[in-house]
Amino acid sequence: MRLRNSVVVITGASSGVGRACAERFAAHGCAVVLAARRAEELAAVAERCRRHLGARALVVPTDVTDTGAVAALARRALAEYGRIDVWVNCAAVAAFGSLASVPPEVFRRVLDTGLMGCVRGAGAALAAMREQGAGVLINVSSAVAVAPVPYNTPYVLAKSAVRALGGCLRQELRLSGHRNVRVCTVPPASMDTPFFANAANYSGRAVRPLVPVYAPERAARRIVRLVRRPRREVFVGPAAGGLAVLTTVLPGTTEAFVARRMDRYHLPRTGRRRTARAVCSTRRPGPAPGTAAGTAGAGRRCAGWPPAPPGRP
Repeated sequence: MRLRNSVVVITGASSGVGRACAERFAAHGCAVVLAARRAEELAAVAERCRRHLGARALVVPTDVTDTGAVAALARRALAEYGRIDVWVNCAAVAAFGSLASVPPEVFRRVLDTGLMGCVRGAGAALAAMREQGAGVLINVSSAVAVAPVPYNTPYVLAKSAVRALGGCLRQELRLSGHRNVRVCTVPPASMDTPFFANAANYSGRAVRPLVPVYAPERAARRIVRLVRRPRREVFVGPAAGGLAVLTTVLPGTTEAFVARRMDRYHLPRTGRRRTARAVCSTRRPGPAPGTAAGTAGAGRRCAGWPPAPPGRP
């Protein structure tokens, strides 16, 4: 698919991988439709996108837990641009803690955002793409979908189901004869975004990104390449691909290794502790809107690390 003038809808576009994707697609001359709960941050992202020559950006504040809102997002994109060429599902939240410590309503919210939000987005996108006869749906999963971790159960369940969703949809499209509508799954390793700082934390321990941590722009580059040459699944970061191989070859050993890493480094017993209930709010703590801190470096700051050198992925 040619990128220039393509219409790209991105959920979770206010920060992290979604924001990086928005700027990357805009740099290629795409019209981007930006969706997330936080209108102010979306407006700042749209302004950055419009700086690219020929790029167009439409802001549509959307809560992906609301079926009607997601349907309205698709209608707005179609009304504005006449088609949807690419839809990227990036919206996700997390709640750290043991199964017993995470409140049921928070557990449900994580699933409703990360899984059902993806299902709603996929339904809206595929309806338009089937009608058009072509399109690319990209669902952002996670490395934890192939190598589950403890103390993050709702997020792991959501991302595992998102990965399975891709397989289900690809088969449905094949059987219905829609060969030019493609579904791709992207499981990244840890990304250097505000995700960890904004997650709810009921563990009583500090939350740090599980190393290695990659820049969100790395995921954005992979996603843009997927639109040009769609593939079933593409991992972001050698750590994600390596975990997938190890889980297949040595499942028990990998499970034990990941559990130790999670216990010692991801949720260390020392350090600053915080409990954020951002998953149930339309506002979240974090960097000021429109600043570079809204995407890059937030994961490293959460971990107490120095920022990455300029240009390092």
